[in-house]
Amino acid sequence: MTQTFWEPEVVEEAQPQHQSEEPVAEPGSLALSANEFSALEERILRAVDLVKRERIARAAAEERANHAEAQLLDQAPMVEQLQKDLSALRDERSQVRQRVERLLVQLDALEL
Repeated sequence: MTQTFWEPEVVEEAQPQHQSEEPVAEPGSLALSANEFSALEERILRAVDLVKRERIARAAAEERANHAEAQLLDQAPMVEQLQKDLSALRDERSQVRQRVERLLVQLDALEL
């Protein structure tokens, strides 16, 4: 467990022997027992730990997003080139199809 300003043993020793009575608080002040204070301290420590973990996770997610964006920018020219190549292949396929159709028409004409 972490070090705290108020160790439970120290708080218990400082309390009067008759612990069953609630300490009388001055008007306007907040009275906490040692257990309540320890519970509050634990909740605060868990909240701080949660915030730290969230910050670390957020930084890691931002780093992954930046890395993915950099990869995307690096691959953009390659994608553009592949799209051009695909378009050229489709055009070539269309031309070959037209030539084959003409050859088939000529073959059909010869067989008559």
